[in-house]
Amino acid sequence: MFLQFLLLAVFGVAMAHVEGVVVVYLRKAIGMPEKNTEVGNKELLEKVPRRYIRIEMTREAATIVMLLALAYLVGQSWLDRIVVFLWTFAFWDLFYYVSLYVVIKWPPRLTTTDVLFLIPRPWIAPVWFPVGVSSLTIVLIAVFYVLPGML
Repeated sequence: MFLQFLLLAVFGVAMAHVEGVVVVYLRKAIGMPEKNTEVGNKELLEKVPRRYIRIEMTREAATIVMLLALAYLVGQSWLDRIVVFLWTFAFWDLFYYVSLYVVIKWPPRLTTTDVLFLIPRPWIAPVWFPVGVSSLTIVLIAVFYVLPGML
């Protein structure tokens, strides 16, 4: 079980980096600042043409479909599938911000506002919120699901 969850974490981290790189390219393509800026993505979202917002929503939906398919294929029961989805989602979400920070030094602080998700409408919060929720999810699943399964 440990190896399976380690590989799911690796998958989540790799997926996060791919998404982070895509976002770097999107920011560049639509003229968003790359450098360490205090401007949150909420303000920049208002400048993005509606067509690109809809396209971005399809990318987000595809990401969730990928995580759901992975959870269905890996999990043996519905509880397993939920845990696999949450585990992989948490690594993806946490390391998305790590990837952005490594590549373009964004966000400059955990208090920087970000658009977390666009479906069904924009979810806006400081970066510390998804980082905290993802970190807590990883710890709780490790303590209550992965470690007891190894004993």
